[in-house]
Amino acid sequence: MVVTSKSSPMAQDLLHSFTLPKTLRLKTKQQELLIRVTTLCLIYVLAFITRLFSVLRYESMIHEFDPYFNYRTTLYLTRHGLAEFWNWFDSESWYPLGRIVGGTLYPGLMLTAAAIHHVLRLLRLAVHIREVCVLTAPFFASNTALVAYFFAKECWDSGAGIAAAALIAICPGYISRSVAGSYDNEGVAIFALLLTFYLFVKAVNTGSLAWALGAAFGYFYMVSAWGGYVFIINLVPLYVLVLLVTGRYSLRLYVAYNCMYVLGMLLAMQIRFVGFQHVQSGEHMAAMGVFFLLQVFFFLDWVRHLLSDTKLFQAF
Repeated sequence: MVVTSKSSPMAQDLLHSFTLPKTLRLKTKQQELLIRVTTLCLIYVLAFITRLFSVLRYESMIHEFDPYFNYRTTLYLTRHGLAEFWNWFDSESWYPLGRIVGGTLYPGLMLTAAAIHHVLRLLRLAVHIREVCVLTAPFFASNTALVAYFFAKECWDSGAGIAAAALIAICPGYISRSVAGSYDNEGVAIFALLLTFYLFVKAVNTGSLAWALGAAFGYFYMVSAWGGYVFIINLVPLYVLVLLVTGRYSLRLYVAYNCMYVLGMLLAMQIRFVGFQHVQSGEHMAAMGVFFLLQVFFFLDWVRHLLSDTKLFQAF
């Protein structure tokens, strides 16, 4: 004798009540997108809260000497304006000689914090500039995790992007330079560094002039924030040189590098602390050499296009 068990009507009603309607059911692609966005949000929050240890345990304060000097200059900038900041002679720095602040520092960090403070004031949020300076580095560390995701996704896939974002969010070396209260140049410079690399790779892959312009402005922001911009101006030409040597020259590469180098150079020279060093110092010569080499490749490609006969081009 076989006994079949049937669920009660109440159990069936309860089961149907927990079943999503068809209009709310997500497809596989939508589920993947939801999981990816949720993971990125968690990584963003993780990157921020892991850098708040000093604030939570002690108080909101600026650490070390260089960050405190940066805070003093930012405070002066917010109180007196940009024109006075550029011409400010600080008699309390480099005592007893003093220091011409506008021509002896990279102003990107100060301008960034002052801009954030100005936006908060427009939103009617009464936040002191010190609190903005304390939390600038953790805020940009979270943004760096997002840029790392898009950078790795552009180079490989979304899985690699998630891994890159998670690793840079908890990287001890990066945490030490972006903890709350460490108001130093690296707090925003690492973000600008990865952003410039991402925009340049995107410009090479798409051949879009808009992405190349974005890379140039990202490079300008990096130059204004930290002297480590020489990493970009040497690694990018090395990347382009490898592509040329391996026979992967394309018009997309030509547009991306020329736009970034020419416009980025002109913008970088507007930083008083850099000036004409961008075309005079030896650490910038590699980028200039690759720029001229790229013109040679473009000329040869143009000649090959004009000469339809391959043998005639080889003879040329």
